[in-house]
Amino acid sequence: MTIIETYVRRHPRSRALYAEARSLFPSGVTHDGRHVSPFPLYVDHCAGSHKWDVDGHELIDYWTGHGALLLGHGHPVVVAAVQRQMERGTHYGAEHELSMHWARLVQRLFPGIERVRFTASGTEATMMALRLARAYTGKPVVLRFAGHYHGWHDMLAHDTEAEPVPAGMFGGLLESTIVAPADLDCVEAILRARDDIAAVILEPTGASYGTAPLPAGFLRELRRLTEQYGTLLICDEIVTGFRVAPGGAQQREGVTADLTTLAKVLAGGLPGGAVGGRADIMRHLEFGDDDWSRTHKIRHYGTFNAAPLSAAAGVATLELVAGGEPGACAAERGGAVIAGFNQVIRQRGLYGWAAYGDGSIFHLVAGCSSGFPPGELDPRISLNELKCGGDPALINLVRLGMINHGVDLMRGRSGFLSAAHTPADVDATIAAFAATLDTIAEEAAQPR
Repeated sequence: MTIIETYVRRHPRSRALYAEARSLFPSGVTHDGRHVSPFPLYVDHCAGSHKWDVDGHELIDYWTGHGALLLGHGHPVVVAAVQRQMERGTHYGAEHELSMHWARLVQRLFPGIERVRFTASGTEATMMALRLARAYTGKPVVLRFAGHYHGWHDMLAHDTEAEPVPAGMFGGLLESTIVAPADLDCVEAILRARDDIAAVILEPTGASYGTAPLPAGFLRELRRLTEQYGTLLICDEIVTGFRVAPGGAQQREGVTADLTTLAKVLAGGLPGGAVGGRADIMRHLEFGDDDWSRTHKIRHYGTFNAAPLSAAAGVATLELVAGGEPGACAAERGGAVIAGFNQVIRQRGLYGWAAYGDGSIFHLVAGCSSGFPPGELDPRISLNELKCGGDPALINLVRLGMINHGVDLMRGRSGFLSAAHTPADVDATIAAFAATLDTIAEEAAQPR
């Protein structure tokens, strides 16, 4: 029985739910990343590092809430905090002290954040950061890097200069964004030649949370260039914030951005985001006299800004991760997964395959066209191939095969570890990977 046949046979309830969902949602899913052929997995409940699907199968989870759950599913301290807040009210329609506690924790861990404004999502945070940069500098253009993801809004939806205008996007907006390769010489040439760039925005560990890693020292040198040419630096730490270090990639690299965007771990698994930075930039959200309000203030509403339930989960989570122990534990386990995957790859002599990552975040590429040695990622591999995980058909088989063996990788090519993942989880994951690769090899050897 093939990997796909096994997957279909093991998940009849998921298959039935997907058939029903197709009449409710476009392509039957609520998030593009959850789409998979022949149908997505439906989950019933989660605890710690594990989850259980609707067909009763237990899986080791490497989605961890799309990276939001650094403490794992259902951490008792976070659950208790949300339950207490639920009894006090889910939405006050007013300011509350818990939001101040939340903000102080953010400022403590990110000293460059002198003022903060909470949002309901990371996409909203990057939208606000761009508007703040333009209002403060009076300049219209933002420089971004190819492949870096900053949400799905129009201002940053155009990923590369080579691709067509995204469907539904007004082409005139393209003039407000420069898409550049992650090359410092190119960045300097652009900044030297133009005086209309308000800010440079990036994911500080590389495109798509390090799927295409940045060279060592890139962030520090970029900070120097933006200061030299009078351009703001926006660090999108929506994924990396509180995860790669309590103060994000900026703490690890010794860099302070002018503006920082946050989400995911920030809200402890509930919806929430934030933008923060220098007080003089954030002043554009402040009220003032009539002239200031008419010409300089950015109007910003949001029904769920600093929502009490998200604030409760966020405070509980940040208090626990502030010391660094949960992140360090998750990073250690992540390194073990990467090492184990590469050992399996080398044992099988799989050219063009490798696992790599950054602490608690790991990635997998399979069947890359350059055919680099097993377990040794070729730095010349293209951005597009990295972001696809190599051969999409192989990655789909890995994704389904790992699920068949009790492990759910994010999109079949990435994973976020939490402090709840155990050495036993790591061992079982590596064993599942080995078994999946063996099944893929067996299928490939069968006559067609």
